[in-house]
Amino acid sequence: MHLSEIRLDSPILLTVIGVLTLAAVIAVPWFWERWRKRKQLGRSASVLVALGLVVLTVAMGGNMIGGFFPTLGSLLGTGGYIADGVDVDGGDNGVDLGRARDLGVQHAKAGKGTVAHVKITGRRTGLTRDVSVYLPPQYFEHKYKTMRFPAIVWIPNYPSGPEVVTSGYGLPDQLDAAIAKHAMPPVIVLIPDPTGVPKVGHDTECVDQVNGAPNDTYLSADVREWGIQRLGLNPDRSAWTIAGWSSGGYCALNMVTRHPQWYAHAVSVSGYDKAQVDAETENLFRGRKDIDEANNVRTNLKQHPSPIEILAISGDKEKYESFAIDQMRAAAQPPVQFTSWRIPDAGHNMNTFKQQIPDVLSWIGQRTPGPSPVGRNVDVTGGVKPWPLPNAGSKGGLTAVEQ
Repeated sequence: MHLSEIRLDSPILLTVIGVLTLAAVIAVPWFWERWRKRKQLGRSASVLVALGLVVLTVAMGGNMIGGFFPTLGSLLGTGGYIADGVDVDGGDNGVDLGRARDLGVQHAKAGKGTVAHVKITGRRTGLTRDVSVYLPPQYFEHKYKTMRFPAIVWIPNYPSGPEVVTSGYGLPDQLDAAIAKHAMPPVIVLIPDPTGVPKVGHDTECVDQVNGAPNDTYLSADVREWGIQRLGLNPDRSAWTIAGWSSGGYCALNMVTRHPQWYAHAVSVSGYDKAQVDAETENLFRGRKDIDEANNVRTNLKQHPSPIEILAISGDKEKYESFAIDQMRAAAQPPVQFTSWRIPDAGHNMNTFKQQIPDVLSWIGQRTPGPSPVGRNVDVTGGVKPWPLPNAGSKGGLTAVEQ
């Protein structure tokens, strides 16, 4: 059995672990005076087992309440891709996406989208990562055959991958419902792995690391380019949104403010304004203050304002995230349009996010053009110019002159 098939959100598994924990805790005093041989070893072992099970039970309970990791594979980042919510494997760079058509046609008749898994190798960066692709029902309908669809790039939170989006909070079903209610137009959603493997201990915050992995370039440029070329997505900046929760929210804000010539909208739920530095974060900037500042959303909104629309959401118990949003809103300069929502929440966990998904999709839908016929070449940037990104020295990383 693959680790991505072991559910961490199973009430049955939590009950079994809870019963074992209770038994282990009771066993410690029960057998304390009954060890006849190696008394000290038996006592120590029983205490360690009981303590380990208590920690495991609390962790699993917290994970279920917060909805962080649906499977063991999503927690550990195993590199082997088996994800709930994925209907078909589209192969390397989508070479086998054609096999999704028959299933997609069947799903479309029921008003249901189709999710494919592909591995995309970036033209600029050479990075290869897992990407889940949501194809709406209309993608398989004949009248949309020559249409260019709008796109959302949905960034999972660290240390999760695409499966937490398709399985953990069921985004495909939410998209089906929003499209059916005409709360948003038919849209294709690209869900890339922002970290790669290994995940734990390698939080990249979606930035181009100094002399390291070009994560931002892969997510903002390579994935976009692949979608335009392979799926025929609308290249117009007005048709592109980046969204995410927690670290994915920071990624969305940062990448849209850094690349406004390609993206017009950003949605952040429980995100923040600058890369987090903690025990899980790699050495992202290596002392380069110019690269650090170039990945500070607050600074970008003030010094490099562009015609972008931002929605930033935080819970009233999320003090740090709420403070960051207040700072960003104060820094935003025209023509930036900055909207913020403060909501009742359950703390910084995925349940706070999941209850916001319908409203988030509606906000995106109000700003997203519907599928449009393939036309003659136009200025897809709408005249929006890139601003001078400093060179981080990462392979293939975007700079001011190469965008």
